[in-house]
Amino acid sequence: MRRINSLYGRIGLLKRVPEKSTKQAHTFLASLSFSTEGAYGGDGEFQQNSSKVKIFDRDLKRIHRDRAAWLSRQKNDSFVDAVADNLLDRLEDCKKSFPTAFCLGGSLGAVKRLLRGRGGIEKLIMMDTSYDMIKSCRDAQDDSLDNSIETSYFVGDEEFLPVKESSVDLIISSLGLHWTNDLPGSMIQCKLALKPDGLFLAAILGGETLKELRIACTLAHMEREGGISPRLSPLAQVRDAGNLLTRAGFSLPGVDVDEYVVKYKRAMDLIEHLRAMGETNALLERNKILNRETAVATAAIYDSMFATEDGTIPATFQVIYMTGWREHSSHPQAKRRGSATVSFTDLQKQFGGQS
Repeated sequence: MRRINSLYGRIGLLKRVPEKSTKQAHTFLASLSFSTEGAYGGDGEFQQNSSKVKIFDRDLKRIHRDRAAWLSRQKNDSFVDAVADNLLDRLEDCKKSFPTAFCLGGSLGAVKRLLRGRGGIEKLIMMDTSYDMIKSCRDAQDDSLDNSIETSYFVGDEEFLPVKESSVDLIISSLGLHWTNDLPGSMIQCKLALKPDGLFLAAILGGETLKELRIACTLAHMEREGGISPRLSPLAQVRDAGNLLTRAGFSLPGVDVDEYVVKYKRAMDLIEHLRAMGETNALLERNKILNRETAVATAAIYDSMFATEDGTIPATFQVIYMTGWREHSSHPQAKRRGSATVSFTDLQKQFGGQS
């Protein structure tokens, strides 16, 4: 568990070491989100965003991302940076390089700033549903990004990736995929977009995220309105992450979890931070009106139940990290069933195991 004190509004700039520039290429493409059926054997026609399962309002989430682009301008978020840095650390454990990387949704700016030459990336493609977020990321002048990396930016949808099959070596998604209506489908598309032996890295918020706020909201609604209204979105549980990787067809799946406890001076600071991250409620079945009395009661309950001795209120963010590879002949393969030459009974006799 990691603790971040007084996160929002007190974020210092990271020390950066300028790198020698060799070339810089930026491409900015604005396009509609479309299905990639054609790239995977379909009819090839562009289609508007239409998921079979509708949990989140994707248009509203795009608006949230537009707002977050402006609220987070010229600011570095310690929590978002910590998650992105932890995710990118996994590239240092890989001996191979990834010439072409595709970064989709979530904390694009943090990934761009904290990449620092990891993974041997030569070409970086950055995509988001929000035009303003892409523009903000493109316009950010940052010496921490190796200027020799050819960087492209375009608007697209994580649910319908506009990427050809077997076209990229690495896919990175930091705090973005948990807002997709069809998470398994998005991960399958990511797997198909990877070249053989390509790597998929993702960080999503887990089900224990904002558990304090969930409790406070539930009690306030029951007290003031006599019922419960969905104010926070459902999130994947840790046990689901491994199943998602396996269902998507990734080889050598890996899942690990980290918890961050962020402290705020008051409940409203937490809400402002969520807005700056683009993480506010986007449920289709949400109640669009929040009564003032309910909001005040939520803040009061939050403070009375969870306030610490120093007067701050904590908020828990559970982050699930997922790692998967596209299958390749070099990967370890399980032996055929029944091919064992030594039984467990023989091993027990040989090594003298005791129960």
